Amino acid sequence: MQPELIKISKMKKEIHPENYRLCLFKDMSNGYTFLTRSCAETKESLQWEDGNEYPLVKLDISMTSHPFYTGKQVLVDTAGRVDKFRTRYAKKK
Repeated sequence: MQPELIKISKMKKEIHPENYRLCLFKDMSNGYTFLTRSCAETKESLQWEDGNEYPLVKLDISMTSHPFYTGKQVLVDTAGRVDKFRTRYAKKK
């Protein structure tokens, strides 16, 4: 008995973004950087390990700093949000 062959259809044309390219993503909380494909808009670029320059997308948090993946509860304060919160609600006491 032969396995059933699955018919593979081609992808639809003209529905995918034109600017889909290799990009660098950098976790600003710990400096971890990785290269992947994306169509995210960015104005900055960075040189990668291979010597080529790629568009740079800055992240507040990634899998290397997220508490779910690291198993540690770490407070990431990238824009002083915690300090703003504390000063705003300290005045009400």
